[in-house]
Amino acid sequence: MDLIILGQQLVNGLVLGSIYGLIAVGYTMVYGIIGMINFAHGEVYMISAYLSAIFLAVITAWGVSSAPVVLLLVLFLTIFITALYGWSIERVAYRPLRGSTRLAPLISAIGISLVLQDYVRLGQGAKSQGVPPLIEGSFRFYLDNPEHYIQISIIQSLIILASLVGMGTLHYLMQKTALGRACRATQQDRIMARLLGVDTDRIISIVFVLGSAMAAIAGVLVTLNYGSFDFHVGFVTGIKAFTAAVLGGIGSLPGAMLGGLILGLSESFFSGFINTDYKDVFAFSILVLVLIFKPSGLLGVAEVEKV
Repeated sequence: MDLIILGQQLVNGLVLGSIYGLIAVGYTMVYGIIGMINFAHGEVYMISAYLSAIFLAVITAWGVSSAPVVLLLVLFLTIFITALYGWSIERVAYRPLRGSTRLAPLISAIGISLVLQDYVRLGQGAKSQGVPPLIEGSFRFYLDNPEHYIQISIIQSLIILASLVGMGTLHYLMQKTALGRACRATQQDRIMARLLGVDTDRIISIVFVLGSAMAAIAGVLVTLNYGSFDFHVGFVTGIKAFTAAVLGGIGSLPGAMLGGLILGLSESFFSGFINTDYKDVFAFSILVLVLIFKPSGLLGVAEVEKV
């Protein structure tokens, strides 16, 4: 029986870690390109949850009944609109303050976060919202007899698959394409990149769009998996994702996914074998220990300042 619990908590931890990793990518990309934290990113994830529910209702009302088609349409539309939110946040909260002190954009992003929360609360209500299950069914891995098995739903499988595909795509984009080279040049020296012909304003906007798109993927799949959400869900999940980004090494894409998996697995195993009430304490304790012994995070690189 312990083996069944262990296997099931492993599945739950991988799913939870994949969610954190998808959202953490947005934090780490923005920090890597401009050296600042986008504290409105959690609300971008929250908005994608509401958008996915709205588009799901509209598309099914049109008479589309094929679950894969509905899922693809919801994903595409949610990613598109959420990406526009990310682009708008960069234009409103960051670009006008780019030449200001480092504290000003931080306060501006927190303000945008509060505005988006109230915007959704006033527009959609403060009560929890729900969506019907779109894709039902699960995979079962049997152990010694038919009554002992480990189960993972199709939606949970899609969450893990989406995190792997998303991370692989971003890694290829950053390492093998002209856009990736421009992003790395902007990250290393924005002024020199601009002198060499890189449109740094455009690159920064694209990074915000890419991070928002990853959050949108997480928002759609998580909404379909859990079936409920509210206007405050972005704050809690955003803090966890930010923790994952710091744990893995803020600024590192593989570190964001690694940090998400470690955080998700630690929460899942602690909940399954010890106590659910203190799972967050255990997860943040791991973060504290990592930062004490490796302040730059597991895969982060310590910054070297030129003098």
